[in-house]
Amino acid sequence: MNDSPLKVWLEREGALLRLRLARPKANVLDQAMVAALARALDMHRDNPGLVAALLDHEGPHFSFGASVDEHLPAHCASMLRGFHALLERMLDWPRPILVAANGQCLGGGLELASAGHLLFLAPQAQLGQPELKLGVFAPAASVLLPARIGQARAEDLLYSGRSIDSQTALAWGLANEVALDPAAAALEYFAQHLAAKSAASLGYAVHAARAAFAAQVRTRLADAENLYLDGLMKTRDAAEGLHAFLEKRQPKWEHR
Repeated sequence: MNDSPLKVWLEREGALLRLRLARPKANVLDQAMVAALARALDMHRDNPGLVAALLDHEGPHFSFGASVDEHLPAHCASMLRGFHALLERMLDWPRPILVAANGQCLGGGLELASAGHLLFLAPQAQLGQPELKLGVFAPAASVLLPARIGQARAEDLLYSGRSIDSQTALAWGLANEVALDPAAAALEYFAQHLAAKSAASLGYAVHAARAAFAAQVRTRLADAENLYLDGLMKTRDAAEGLHAFLEKRQPKWEHR
């Protein structure tokens, strides 16, 4: 196994930061993966020649989401705060973050993708927020998805736990392009539309487009995080759903 859960490098004469989730097949967003992403974004945040970043993945799936073990009451506070801090870094990052995804893009994986700027999907990609099937909810998606696809569509995904395909994500405005090779499509977009731009000017454009959105998400995300930790995680059914998943059995809800 690769020692690091994330591969990081620069290409296109230093103008493009590459970030690759490198723990297939699930690419679970555990605290090690989250910390590696945060370090990489921090390390390259003030690089003056950087024009954009591209986040993609090894293996057939973008990510199955966050670690279910780390969702248990004993660990969830540190896990959630670390993950939300990463998403806030992405929202405030001064260059466009392109995301390329194939296969399953679920739970925290979809939250991670939604915090990026432009999303490129393979035809077979599946996107969803299945948290409610485990007796919990998705704090970050509860904030990010309404802003990206509208309240009604966001509530559909958040309440049902169902997944949508790439064409639906495109029609809903969540994805920017569907391509057989989404990473290649993202690289082509970079070459055609970003590479020749001034990195400094692009940074101001990103700030102008995202500042109000990022500020709103930060405030609402703190509220959703508190609701999760101080409300949901004190219920019997949240613990039951998580334990049932880990024990590979059907949960027995008591509705409390």
